[in-house]
Amino acid sequence: MPAERLRMTNAPVDVWRWLLDPASLTRRLQQACTQTFRVELLSQERDKPMQNEAQQLGLKSGRYALLRQVLLLCGERRWVFARTVIPLSTLQGRQRVLGHLGNRSLGAMLFADKSMQRGSLEVTCLTKGARLFDTATRLLKRKPQCIWGRRSVFYVENKPLLVSEFFLPELVECGEDVPRVWRGASPHRAPARRRPRRK
Repeated sequence: MPAERLRMTNAPVDVWRWLLDPASLTRRLQQACTQTFRVELLSQERDKPMQNEAQQLGLKSGRYALLRQVLLLCGERRWVFARTVIPLSTLQGRQRVLGHLGNRSLGAMLFADKSMQRGSLEVTCLTKGARLFDTATRLLKRKPQCIWGRRSVFYVENKPLLVSEFFLPELVECGEDVPRVWRGASPHRAPARRRPRRK
């Protein structure tokens, strides 16, 4: 659903903060983590994205893309599962580096790129049986009823990639320290950037 409809759901307010924050998620997590923050690469391969992902990127059915899945951890706590779909046409020129990140942070690179623009946010609550729910929670000892997440298309030099981020129980339930990173920020306003014009 569009992020603007989040207020009509039963999402906890602390989850709103993660879902609607327009800043770099990597930076927010680093600020909140009192241990070592790290990225753990789970998989990276060329494959066909899910149909709804292809539609978001304007890819024709059956086209391949680079699919990257990672965990963002604070110490040994799994905080976020992230999935990125990068069209092969995006992996050209300076953007070739996006295919060789390994355990480095994609978010840090995107927000450091002055050409970066971000499309509007969509949010969802995945439940058991959903393909990405099973992937995101595969390593968790305790399975939640659902996991809230968001996605948006980023553009670097007008080249698109789709980033989805799902917030796991060890982040959402970790206590009062985490929300302090939004001191002075409103969690209720959804960011929105216009899609850049194609050249």
